[in-house]
Amino acid sequence: MNTQILPVSLQTNHVKEGNKDIYFPQVIHLKDKHVERKINQSIINLLHSLITWQKEQQGTNEFTEIIGQYEIKTNERHILSLNLTNYAYAEGFAHGLTVIKSLTFDTNTGNVYQLSDLFAPNSNYIQILSRKVAAQIKERQIPLLNSFNQIHPNQDFYLADKSIVLYFQLYEITPYYIGLPMFPISIYELEDIAKKDGLLTKLIAH
Repeated sequence: MNTQILPVSLQTNHVKEGNKDIYFPQVIHLKDKHVERKINQSIINLLHSLITWQKEQQGTNEFTEIIGQYEIKTNERHILSLNLTNYAYAEGFAHGLTVIKSLTFDTNTGNVYQLSDLFAPNSNYIQILSRKVAAQIKERQIPLLNSFNQIHPNQDFYLADKSIVLYFQLYEITPYYIGLPMFPISIYELEDIAKKDGLLTKLIAH
């Protein structure tokens, strides 16, 4: 077996102190330790930024509870895509605040992919993806806070099951009770606009 295409190894780290109960992944046993450190530092940095964002959104430095979890969505062909989910509750609020953010890595280099990195230059990927999201909103009859126009150039996304899953944060386009709306789009529908020799073409080819 060609060991170069095996999934990377991961371990779960757990921080339990005070009001924090956080699980997060760390990559282990990479041959290139610089890349391993780069990936793991990106995960730690994102975890800290989630907590900072929640403090800013709720206008407090004190939370009654912070719960952090993660999910591995893709781990193949030198591609690692994962989600970090943080829930924080502050005294006096009607409910807690959940935020999800994702990282998609090239495990050869440790570089993180933004959505724009997946598509060819001048591919109009924003308009194409936005039309697909709008069609799903209509088909699934998802209630909106305002009319949906288009995604952001680097919209939140992760890769799972040969799909790009675009998603929005709480209150970004939908009422709170909807949660975080997610829109899976098959990568095979995007083959014509995928960057040549890029991440999507790696997945499409296998």
